[in-house]
Amino acid sequence: MKIAVTGGAGFIASHICDAYLAAGHTLLVIDNLSSGFKAQVPEGATLVEADIRSPEAAAALAAFKPEVLNHHAAQIDVRRSVAEVAYDIDVNLGGMINVIEAARKAGALQRVVFASSGGAIYDEAGPIPSDENAPANPASPYGVAKRSGELYLEAFRRMYGLHYVALRYANVFGPRQNAHGEAGVVSIFSTRCLRTQECTIYGDGGQTRDFVYVDDVVAANVLALTTAHCGCVNIGTGVETDVNRLYALIADAAGSDRPALYVKGRLGEVRRSSLDARFASKALGWTPQVSLAKGLERTVAWFKARVS
Repeated sequence: MKIAVTGGAGFIASHICDAYLAAGHTLLVIDNLSSGFKAQVPEGATLVEADIRSPEAAAALAAFKPEVLNHHAAQIDVRRSVAEVAYDIDVNLGGMINVIEAARKAGALQRVVFASSGGAIYDEAGPIPSDENAPANPASPYGVAKRSGELYLEAFRRMYGLHYVALRYANVFGPRQNAHGEAGVVSIFSTRCLRTQECTIYGDGGQTRDFVYVDDVVAANVLALTTAHCGCVNIGTGVETDVNRLYALIADAAGSDRPALYVKGRLGEVRRSSLDARFASKALGWTPQVSLAKGLERTVAWFKARVS
C-alpha cells in the first residue's frame, strides 16, 4: 500500500512509519523538520522537506498518488494556539486541507487516518472518562481546529465517499518525545529529573490527564488502515493521572528526590481529562497494552541513555 505520512519525522508519526515499513508498505514522509528530526525518518521511506501548507507538499502528494494519507503534522501546543490563534488555524486547518485536497485530486486516495485529540475537544462538564458521544466543546483554539478537522473529513466522506478514521488521542508519551504539547510534560520531567534540575508544575498539580504509551498508539494506526469503521475513535486508557502523581512516578524512575516548583496555572487548560476507549475494541480491535508505570520506565530509560 502507498501511504503518505505528514509529520513523519516527529515523535508519534516516526514510530508509525517504522511499523508501516515493517508491514511492507511504501512510504512518503512530508515534514518541515520544525520539531521533527531527519534521523527519525526510517530508512526506506522517502522524505520531502516541506511545510504542509506549501505548494511543494501538494506537488509531492500529486506525484506520489497515495492510497492512504496519515495526517500527523500539526501545531500541537495548546498555549501557542491561545497566543497565536491565526497561526494555529493556518497550520491545523489550512495545512490539513492543502494535503488532503492534493492527495484526493491525485486520484488514488482511499482513506485518511487523522491524528485528532480526545484531550482537547471534549467538554470538561461532560462525563469523564469521555466516550465518543460526549459533547465536543473545545476550550482552546487547538481543540477547535482538531474538531473542525474531523468535520471537514465527514464532509469529504459525504461529498466524495472518502473513508476516514479520526483517532482521538489521549496524552501520548514515550521515546522520541519532545517538549511540545501537553503530554510533553513527560519529556520535560524525565530530562530535568535525570539532570537533577528543578521541574515546574503549573497550578496545584491536581489536573488530570489520560496518558497512553506510544506503542499502543502505533498499533491503533496500523489497525486503522484496514478497519471498516469510518469516523472517530478514542485512543486512551480511561485512567486519570494527576500531574503530582506523574511527577512522583518519573522522579522515582529517574532517581530524583528534588521537589517540584509550583507556579500559576495556564489559560486554556482543562482541569480533568480521560477517555473511554472501549469503542476502539469494537471499531479497531484495539485495547491498550502498556501500563503507565511500564511506559514511564521505558521512557525514562530512553532519555537516560541520551542525557548520559
